Amino acid sequence: MTTRTPALLVLEDGRTFRGESYGARGETFGEAVFATGMTGYQETLTDPSYHRQVVVQTAPHIGNTGVNDEDPESGRIWVAGYVVREPARRPSSWRSRRSLAEELSAQDVVGISGVDTRALTRHLRERGAMRVGVSSVETDPEALRERVLASPPMVGADLAAEVSTAEPYVVPAEGERRFTVVALDLGIKTMTPRRMAERGMEVHVVRADTPLDDVLALNPDGLFMSNGPGDPATTDGPVEVLRGALERRLPFFGICFGNQVFGRALGFGTYKLGYGHRGINQPVQDRGTGKVEVTAHNHGFAVDAPLDRPADTAFGRAEVSHVCLNDDVVEGLALHDAGGRLSAFSVQYHPEAAAGPHDAAYLFDRFADVMSASEGTSKGNGVRAHA
Repeated sequence: MTTRTPALLVLEDGRTFRGESYGARGETFGEAVFATGMTGYQETLTDPSYHRQVVVQTAPHIGNTGVNDEDPESGRIWVAGYVVREPARRPSSWRSRRSLAEELSAQDVVGISGVDTRALTRHLRERGAMRVGVSSVETDPEALRERVLASPPMVGADLAAEVSTAEPYVVPAEGERRFTVVALDLGIKTMTPRRMAERGMEVHVVRADTPLDDVLALNPDGLFMSNGPGDPATTDGPVEVLRGALERRLPFFGICFGNQVFGRALGFGTYKLGYGHRGINQPVQDRGTGKVEVTAHNHGFAVDAPLDRPADTAFGRAEVSHVCLNDDVVEGLALHDAGGRLSAFSVQYHPEAAAGPHDAAYLFDRFADVMSASEGTSKGNGVRAHA
């Protein structure tokens, strides 16, 4: 029989779980969060928004379809650690190239299996997301907890620059090029520029610290800001870039972290949720149409904007466009110009959701509509003008 290495999980409040090593052996620390998706674990692992987080999968059986080379959302696994109840003994998919355990080991991701993830998830729901340590080299819970308490918290963490692209790159439009979009990479997922390219957008993906002048030098029809990790209250650079873009009436679309940056640019605050939204089954209502969408989420912070009224800002009238039906958290913002026309918008969830659902894919079409409506109206403001 194969000898299995014991592993230990200790939360910052002292709650302890024992299991077996899964993936790389060693020790890791991060914020403990849970993800409720029944599928899409490969997309979860490679989502840069999970940087410095230890992900607990609530689905009890993980690894069934192995790992392929087509579905990653970035060039590497970003989670700080991985917690599962029962790992698949062998993958079963014609697309699989290797097992999940092999991929975790190859990328030096420390995990633990055999954990009562239901009990762990209930604890996080009741007590809130908190720091955690996972170790297959430490056997003393108190010794591990001391190191957990010495690890950095997520509040105040400025992480976008750590996951952003090292060099700018271009995703060409599929078919005829209709628009040029600059995408500020705060932790962008592979599928996001693809969704824009499918709609005729040539996407220039640039670093998170790119200044406004460099953005405008690309002569864009629109600005996009992506998902990403960390505390939005620390991300001052992108906020200033967005304020400059809004002053020039450059159309804007933001997703997830981009929604929080948009909120700050409009003058709203942000705050940390108790345990966040992470999964692919979150009900969100579009307040403009009344339609309810099932959506994919991954966020631990939210925008503090009024639900009962619009707000006048330096750039026009802003309002909450989408709301989560589970807890009334702001899930989208819309900005209208003096003529009442939509000029910029964002959502807190993921309309690109490669693993599904795809209820919100229309938002990329909405971005195209906003750019089309603005053509020729920005002349003299330092952004692209069309004949």
